[in-house]
Amino acid sequence: MTLADVIAWVATRPTLADALGMELVALHPDGRLEGRMPVDGRTHQPMGLLHGGASVALAETLGSIAASLQLPDRTRQAAVGLEINANHLRGVRSGWVRGMAAPLHIGRATQVWEIRITEEGTDKLVCISRLTMAVIDLSPAETPAA
Repeated sequence: MTLADVIAWVATRPTLADALGMELVALHPDGRLEGRMPVDGRTHQPMGLLHGGASVALAETLGSIAASLQLPDRTRQAAVGLEINANHLRGVRSGWVRGMAAPLHIGRATQVWEIRITEEGTDKLVCISRLTMAVIDLSPAETPAA
């Protein structure tokens, strides 16, 4: 699957990623997925800094998409979030942040992903997150279009 294929696949329905202005920017052969998100009024907390929840939303979005791409047949299985944690290390007031989801473990029943979020332009680490995904079997009624 190419990056263009992934972008077309996730664009089939409106999501939180759309509301926050997230963009997918690179898909690597080793399974890593990169995306970015603006730091603006949509993603600020009241003090004018990047909201921690927005960082977690970027982390879970990238990790969830990347996890789904590892499944042998997305019409029969889905990867769903089981647990996420995040450490917010640096504040950002404007510009863009960039996330990189990298697999730590790809198993039959679970996957674990590390997502590093950096400030675009400086590459300073803003947030580090770990996402655990459960791989579930879909019933015929739940089967989405591939």
